[in-house]
Amino acid sequence: MKLYRVNALIERDMRKFFRSPALMLSSLIFPLVQLIVLGYAFGGKIKNADIAFVDEDHSVESRRVEEMFDGISAGPRTFRIVQYSSFPRAVDDLRAGFVKGVIDVPHDFSRRYYQHDRPRLVFTEDNTDQFISSSLMQSAQDMTTALNAPDVTGRLDGQVELNIVEVYPYIEYIKYLLAGSTAMGIFITAMIGGGITYIDDKNRGLHEGYLLTPIRKTELVAGLIGAGTLKAFMAGMCLTIIGGLIAGIPGLWHPLRLLYLCVVILVASLSMISLMFLVMVRIDDPLVPRAIFGVLNMLLFFPSGAVYPTEAFPSWLRWISVIDPFTYTVHALRNLTLKNTGIEGIYMDVLILIGFSAIMISGSLALFKRQL
Repeated sequence: MKLYRVNALIERDMRKFFRSPALMLSSLIFPLVQLIVLGYAFGGKIKNADIAFVDEDHSVESRRVEEMFDGISAGPRTFRIVQYSSFPRAVDDLRAGFVKGVIDVPHDFSRRYYQHDRPRLVFTEDNTDQFISSSLMQSAQDMTTALNAPDVTGRLDGQVELNIVEVYPYIEYIKYLLAGSTAMGIFITAMIGGGITYIDDKNRGLHEGYLLTPIRKTELVAGLIGAGTLKAFMAGMCLTIIGGLIAGIPGLWHPLRLLYLCVVILVASLSMISLMFLVMVRIDDPLVPRAIFGVLNMLLFFPSGAVYPTEAFPSWLRWISVIDPFTYTVHALRNLTLKNTGIEGIYMDVLILIGFSAIMISGSLALFKRQL
């Protein structure tokens, strides 16, 4: 082995590295982003989770219970109380994902209280998210213990019992993680099959042949985004079906459920390939997209709630999740795979992803240069 040849190769790679400031910057940002995002995305306490409160008794005693829940909402802020007049409506919103749990004061609460007949509260939880449900259940149990604790003035004469109702069977973590894994597969396909392929083709001169023809800019952008969307869609569907079989998702082959999954994965693929095209549209250095892949992965995957609920994030990280297409993809896929909801559980996510795609495509058209 000739050391001078090895040194020449090292010198060449180092010169190429230093001639690309964007690559250098991306290499420095990635570990910092990883430190900050992972440091705050995991292990946080659940805060401001929406809990439906249904008072069917409308008595002085039920008002005392409500005040205790309001105290938790104002103090530890584990959850926020949302008033509902109907228990079935609250459960419907729970299934649709608008609230994380339902506290119900039954109509016979005060009667049982005065008769010392073990007055009961009912806490209906969305146990598809084990992180939030366990935290909320602990808060509810602590509050029930406080209600039963003896006081100088006598808080409640009858012992209050909390009944826990789980809407769904036990959810293994592999099922919980399936939506995030599918979204990640769509993103990787959009990144490699869309963004990186676009840069490589441009550097090989393939785009020059397109630009020498009378083809319009909008037609070229639409063709590139359309091809990438199809690639990501096929990857997303394969991951959903194979992952669903491995995880044991029940009723996966229901025709209507598959139709909703196709709709969500299609709009998710369109949004992510549109994002990739906007990021890559002005990049010429083929090393830059490979360098920023890790940064985009970190910024999109972890703040989305794919591995940990967004309710535990600090406010600045929640703002990232609001503009993150992963967030709406994960939410819609999780509603379909774990809760088996209908259009009411996914329509808002689909509309947001379509709007996001329209913004990304508009930006790509504005930045795309037709000249060679």
